Amino acid sequence: MTPRELAQSTRRQLKAAADPEFAAGVRGFFREPVDPWGVRSPTVHRIASHVYREIKPWPKPQRYRFMEALWKSGKLEEGVIVCHVYRRFANEFGDDEFALFDQWLDRYVHNWANCDGLASWLLAGAIRNRPQLIRKLPAWTRSRNRWRRRAAIVSLLQEAKSGRNTASILQVCELLRSDPDAMVQKGVGWVLKEAYPLKRNDVCEFLADWRATAPRLLLRIAAEKMTAQDKKWLLTK
Repeated sequence: MTPRELAQSTRRQLKAAADPEFAAGVRGFFREPVDPWGVRSPTVHRIASHVYREIKPWPKPQRYRFMEALWKSGKLEEGVIVCHVYRRFANEFGDDEFALFDQWLDRYVHNWANCDGLASWLLAGAIRNRPQLIRKLPAWTRSRNRWRRRAAIVSLLQEAKSGRNTASILQVCELLRSDPDAMVQKGVGWVLKEAYPLKRNDVCEFLADWRATAPRLLLRIAAEKMTAQDKKWLLTK
């Protein structure tokens, strides 16, 4: 099967499983415009598993052509499938893949779901293998593209969960400190929340200077995994 044929087959499966009523609910779940088929997650995951089996033996150029074909449709679930499938190749990720994902971010990511799939698994996988790629992220915090700014911090989610590169995580958080976009603020809070269990002292020391000025939304998310004592300290002004 060629990349084009597999893309067409994948699209037929999604179309067959589409539920217009569910699609309407999905559109209402996002503040930004999205174009969903209206396929529930278990079915999307099943289709993604089938796709992975098909493309696993393919050389990289064929995989890329297939992924581009899905992205270009603009359909929400097709972007989800790209991220679910390609994360299974994470052991191969390096500088070239990071550059590819960087291009995808600008060309095809227009909502938080696709942003988080791309950032928290694909960009994060490249960073796990090549930690020096973190040096590229501070510049992203100045982008006019809100999804690139959110990706700057969400791409460090797995590092936060594993207790790695805490200083770099906090550096990117600091650069996003004054970002007015709620989606970026949520991303910062999310990563601080995940860093806290293994790096409690670092996170609390970092947030000590933020308590009075940071957006309440960000602080509430950052506090979700904190002890009751730390949560009270953070959220009480």
